[in-house]
Amino acid sequence: MTQPSDSKKKPFSTTAAPAYAAAGVDLDHDEAFIDDVKEIAKSTFRPEVLSSIGGFAGMFKAPERYQNPVFVAATDGVGTKLKLAAQIGRYDTIGIDCVAMVVNDLVVQGAEPLIFLDYIAMADLDKTIASDALRGVAEGCRRTGAALIGGETATMPGVYPKGELEIVGFSVGVVERDQVIDGSSIAEGDVLIGLASSGFHSNGYSLVRSVLDAGIKAGKFELFDQPDGLRTSLASALLAPTRIYVKPLLNLIRDFDVHGMVHVTGGGFDGNIPRVLPAGVRARVDTEAWPRPEVFDWIARAGELPETELLRVFNCGIGMIAIVPPESADEVLDRLQGLGERGYRIGVVERKDEGEPAILFDPGFLAGE
Repeated sequence: MTQPSDSKKKPFSTTAAPAYAAAGVDLDHDEAFIDDVKEIAKSTFRPEVLSSIGGFAGMFKAPERYQNPVFVAATDGVGTKLKLAAQIGRYDTIGIDCVAMVVNDLVVQGAEPLIFLDYIAMADLDKTIASDALRGVAEGCRRTGAALIGGETATMPGVYPKGELEIVGFSVGVVERDQVIDGSSIAEGDVLIGLASSGFHSNGYSLVRSVLDAGIKAGKFELFDQPDGLRTSLASALLAPTRIYVKPLLNLIRDFDVHGMVHVTGGGFDGNIPRVLPAGVRARVDTEAWPRPEVFDWIARAGELPETELLRVFNCGIGMIAIVPPESADEVLDRLQGLGERGYRIGVVERKDEGEPAILFDPGFLAGE
């Protein structure tokens, strides 16, 4: 006689799924990384944070001092500078780059960055690499004053090369509605104040790597060489993290009438200054008005690049521009110096006739004024 079967399923628990691990995703290994993330992120928290790392989403409230808040959001990545980081084997600064590229876009609208989220993806989770990158993100958030309230760490075998990673950032900031900076008040006679960059920041690295690879292949230099004119090795100069301008600019706009700001990012001067100019005016820029970091001279020589190419690809030593009324330009420069920034009067706003370009490069014109 056949015995009746017990149809009741027995309770069970799961450990790492062997098939999933064999496919390249070790859940136990990856999920244990969350504790590391919590420890890294907690030093960035602000009073407005309402959640902790590990939930499905991060929560925060608007600072109470804002009466009519406008929220401003931005996202960006580090681009092919990541390939160079992998080539050098150093990941501790790319997190700063990731934060900088996002929050610098927020502050040009007058916004105070409040929160930051990151996305890191790898073929398999290398905790050392991921931790280095996240510590850079946390450092960038501390320099900004933004809270790292969450993110995503994705294991994607077959999508990314082993030992490399993708990193992307997302941020939300806030500004009073009547204090939004959109460039609409820029007028003829306004002065362009440039803030010094730390080098290439995180733009133009496809060209940088092309010049670098060609030079190495031709035996002209090696990655860890110190070419004539550079104070550091090529590796250090090329991985110098992007400057974060948030705190000095928030200080500036608190006390001065700033008509517009420009984050000199992808597209260099040509691609970014015209973005903030209203109709009927143009920017006249003196390209000899500031000292360029030596790394720009290096790439110009090594890649035989003309000045026009440098200005349309790179920041050429100016990572941010504040456009201010002429009567306050000297005070703005003094304030920036007091805040530890190197600022330069690099140009003026002029009337533009129909059909004329929105930006005119005029080397040396300010020297005669």
